[in-house]
Amino acid sequence: MSGGKLLSGKVAMVTGASSGIGAAAARLFAAEGAAVVLVGRRKDRLDGIVDTIRGAGGRAVAAAADVESDIEVERAVAIAVDTFGGLDAAFNNAGYATAGTPLHEIDDEVYERTLGTNLRGVWNCLRHQVPVMLASGSGGSIVNTSSVAGLKATGASAAYVAAKHAVIGLTRAAAQDYARQGVRVNALVVGNTRTEMMDKVLEASPALEETFLSHSMQHRMSAPAEVAEAAAWLCSDRSSFVTGTAMAVDGGATAL
Repeated sequence: MSGGKLLSGKVAMVTGASSGIGAAAARLFAAEGAAVVLVGRRKDRLDGIVDTIRGAGGRAVAAAADVESDIEVERAVAIAVDTFGGLDAAFNNAGYATAGTPLHEIDDEVYERTLGTNLRGVWNCLRHQVPVMLASGSGGSIVNTSSVAGLKATGASAAYVAAKHAVIGLTRAAAQDYARQGVRVNALVVGNTRTEMMDKVLEASPALEETFLSHSMQHRMSAPAEVAEAAAWLCSDRSSFVTGTAMAVDGGATAL
């Protein structure tokens, strides 16, 4: 990759990279000059995206892992260090959502998976990403995916709303902990996005589509690549004075 690109010379880790926003981010980060570690549970999907990135002249490696597993996340971070020599940026994007079920009808399995992926997953990533960035002496940038549901009830499940609120709190606490050591931590407040996960939610509850569209001033859902662009900027040096923020990428949903 030539110099002058947004993420030129950086090593970036992207979770939830097998589809949707994560896959779009992996491709964009590589196009912008980063060496990318793609993390997800579906290795076949990761391998396909890695092949596409390499075919376009980029650098990428797959690290199959479930972010709910501390050991698997630790291994994924080690792959970044062993393959590319370190870790400069991370987009902790893996998520799981349900909608249309009132709180008292959510079973324990759905609750545990929702909190495990969306909150424990970010916790696990931060615990292993931050030490590598601190050890480098040059800091780094971490972006965590929250949601409009991290600021208000949206029609998503109560478990998802709770988890995404917690992601913003975790982001702010981490930003304060490491700001003077050069590690920036931010969150994206993501609006409704056309992803595989969204398709599953709408398949289960078709009536929610109009509700979700009405949440946006633009009366549309975003494309995954639109969210990836915001993550790339926050992972880059161009956002050097931005930390502890929850940046809306929501088509105006939180302004309504």
